[in-house]
Amino acid sequence: MTEDNYSTEQRPYHHGDLHQAIVSAALEVLSETQSTEFSLRELARRAGVSHNAPYKHFADKRELLAAVSAVGFELLAKQMTDATKEFDSPRERLGAMARAYICGGVNNPALYRLMFGGYLSGHDHVRPAVEIIAGEKMKALLVDAISDGALGRPIPNTAANKREIDGAILVFWSQMHGLTLLLVDGRVGPSENMVELSESVFQGMLEGLAKRIPAIPAVTWIGSPAPTE
Repeated sequence: MTEDNYSTEQRPYHHGDLHQAIVSAALEVLSETQSTEFSLRELARRAGVSHNAPYKHFADKRELLAAVSAVGFELLAKQMTDATKEFDSPRERLGAMARAYICGGVNNPALYRLMFGGYLSGHDHVRPAVEIIAGEKMKALLVDAISDGALGRPIPNTAANKREIDGAILVFWSQMHGLTLLLVDGRVGPSENMVELSESVFQGMLEGLAKRIPAIPAVTWIGSPAPTE
């Protein structure tokens, strides 16, 4: 397993933590089989607990997969953060995050599709709360880099600049998400060139954003709409 995979080895759990044991087992099965077609009973067997044990923490499989997706966001955010450690400039940091994002998705497509696909979307596209929280932490990494000047000028992270920052993130995400899926589905390749491809697409994207950040409608969500009361 490469360092760019969403790996349970990066998130060890303590014996006795049944919740984490089941989530870790699910991450392992997902990585090995690249399929969500597994049962809670199978995960219980892998974790070495009774077949009813998972239901003490998860009402059903969807709730479990929401927890798995949330951990996926946490692991991806860690990889993106780790990738920026050797860089000082906001532009280089954002580029490193783009490469880490694409590598993470290409190396574990099933988890990537769970995180960013529609399987977990509920009524009005609202995602599970545990996943939203983890996803917002990852989004904050992009906000920080953009605010610090990754697009050629600082854009302070204020309410007045929210639509501009969200517009930049929408372009970044659209480009990186699109390239990730094209690589995963074999429409662009070979996947061994994903770092070079991501850098090329990233630089082209930055040149465009330096000239113009697209305006987005006032009522627009980036990630997931807020749950209704």
